Amino acid sequence: MVKGTPIKVFVPRDSTALSLGANRTAKAIQAEADKRGIEITLVRNGSRGLFWLEPFVEVETDKGRVAFAPVKPNDVASLFDADFLNAKAHPLNLGLTEELDWLKKQQRLTFARVGITDPVSLDDYIAHDGYKGLKAALKMTGEEIVKTVTDSGLRGRGGAAFPTGIKWNTVLGAAGEQKYVVCNADEGDSGTYSDRMVMEDDPFVLIEGMTIAGVAVDATQGYIYLRSEYPHALHILNEAIATAYAAGYLGDDVDGSGKAFHLEVRRAAGAYVCGEETSMLESLEGKRGLVRFKPPLPALEGLFGKPTVVNNVISLATIPIILDKGAQYYADYGMGRSRGTLPIQLAGNIKHGGLVELAFGTTLRELLYDFGGGSATGKPIKAVQVGGPLGAYLPESQFDTPMDYEAFAKLWAVLGHGGIVVFDDTTDMAKMARYAFEFCAIESCGKCTPCRIGATRGVEVMDKITSGKDHTKNIQLLRDLSDTMLNGSLCALGGMTPYPVISALNHFGEDFGLDKQDKEGAA
Repeated sequence: MVKGTPIKVFVPRDSTALSLGANRTAKAIQAEADKRGIEITLVRNGSRGLFWLEPFVEVETDKGRVAFAPVKPNDVASLFDADFLNAKAHPLNLGLTEELDWLKKQQRLTFARVGITDPVSLDDYIAHDGYKGLKAALKMTGEEIVKTVTDSGLRGRGGAAFPTGIKWNTVLGAAGEQKYVVCNADEGDSGTYSDRMVMEDDPFVLIEGMTIAGVAVDATQGYIYLRSEYPHALHILNEAIATAYAAGYLGDDVDGSGKAFHLEVRRAAGAYVCGEETSMLESLEGKRGLVRFKPPLPALEGLFGKPTVVNNVISLATIPIILDKGAQYYADYGMGRSRGTLPIQLAGNIKHGGLVELAFGTTLRELLYDFGGGSATGKPIKAVQVGGPLGAYLPESQFDTPMDYEAFAKLWAVLGHGGIVVFDDTTDMAKMARYAFEFCAIESCGKCTPCRIGATRGVEVMDKITSGKDHTKNIQLLRDLSDTMLNGSLCALGGMTPYPVISALNHFGEDFGLDKQDKEGAA
């Protein structure tokens, strides 16, 4: 750090940090510095993801950034009294940020810049390896880009886990004068926020990833279908897109390559079912969000009937590092067919909730206790739901399962978007099963009967079970109904509702009024 240069103080502008008072803390720091005649540079960075410690303030030093957290406005004066700008001792001083166990044990690839850079500073982005992936891609053919993505082993991070390279190759080979790249940013699963963090805390990486996708498949127009409940992400994305246009990274001549790619944000319709790709495309076209029949696949007939790449935020945000570092670099992380890393989101009844990015293969138990610190209440963890409101409930006996698509599939569970919601031993799992049906009934688009009617009947059956009415008969009816929804629904909304219901019934039968003998007989 150059002598005489104002010291940089970092205060996050992430939605979670804002909800916990980060703006008030930032204003208090600036006001106190002005009052004392101290010149500082206040940087509003993204969140590091240690949400239980927000507002998470950092000070730049010659040895690296030093963290102070959680900092409330009434802590600010004492921080200045203790000379926190020179990283002196204070009860809130956590030491060097990069040495904190929570961060040190992670493998941040997609989230390499999150919490480090100013989200809307293009110079900051480029100084931290930004746009290297695009520059590499512009020297390659579309086939070479697609092969690199395929060889990396990247699979869709939105839930379906379909190989990204195969999807891109289909669009590349499809005939059509106009092609599109659509980012599904309608993040609606319970306990998930990794998409929001990317868009708020490192928006240029998403823009770069979408641009690379466009260059790869000859698509000239991109859309970000953004969850309507994300106003901060909307503002930041639009600011970053405008900056990218001004710098020549978007437009008719991307970085002087002669290739065109245009990008804009469209706000979502506020319906959970629009997270399903075909329903999202209908909504993006200005129609009601109804699920389409397949075939045709969106890769062949997607937005406005044209070949379309549809990927989740994390999938697209991971593309730049793959093009920059190479396919093998990314593929060297992970296990089996689950290559690379997964941003895992810890939420619910957990002591240390936040964002953890690790290579596939770590276990639920490691995440819950080594990172999460156990339940927030201090009670035993009874169950975790992975993969959103339609994910299976996993009991303690399955906590040693590695985070791997195939390992979860063997348990009749899904990794989904990587969200983990924790429940302690006071939770009534029968009520949680009922909620799954209720959620589906509210969010169903109504196009197919198993989902539209099945979810409503499911709520009624659960009410009969919990009231003890015709117990044995209704338990069997619950299983039959779940089987119909699983095999007969048009999309995953109805098709996956049985996952939480049946897993709760199988593993927590006592909450459904089953004694051990009944449970064994029904399984």
